[in-house]
Amino acid sequence: MSNKIQEVLYTGKTRTTGGRDGASRSSDGRLDVKLSAPWSKGEGTNPEQLLAAGWSACYLGAIGKASAELGLAVPAGAAVDAEVDLAKGDEGFQLQARLHVSLPGVDREVAQKIIDRAHATCPYSKALYASTNVKTTLA
Repeated sequence: MSNKIQEVLYTGKTRTTGGRDGASRSSDGRLDVKLSAPWSKGEGTNPEQLLAAGWSACYLGAIGKASAELGLAVPAGAAVDAEVDLAKGDEGFQLQARLHVSLPGVDREVAQKIIDRAHATCPYSKALYASTNVKTTLA
């Protein structure tokens, strides 16, 4: 699949030291987090939580775009609960994810159209769907 980039809109830059038991800081200082493995007693967050937060935020933005394309407003209370699993499979470590979408007051058929459009728009979904087992449910 070839996807020629026409324009870079933003570049997130981080420096991570120490791996899962280290720290990560963005070049602008707005992100500065301690990291720890999910199974450790460390104080920090872990890459799976960071991915879940980033993906759900981006996906909710894509829901806004999809809703607007359908002439709808995003309902108050709209939310995406993301779960990202670190798993071990036949090919070693891999990820799988579940996105639970809540669009209060939106007809289920319309909500499904919004979800489908959001996956086609969200860069995280585009990047991860090809290589990750992802399940999306409508709450």
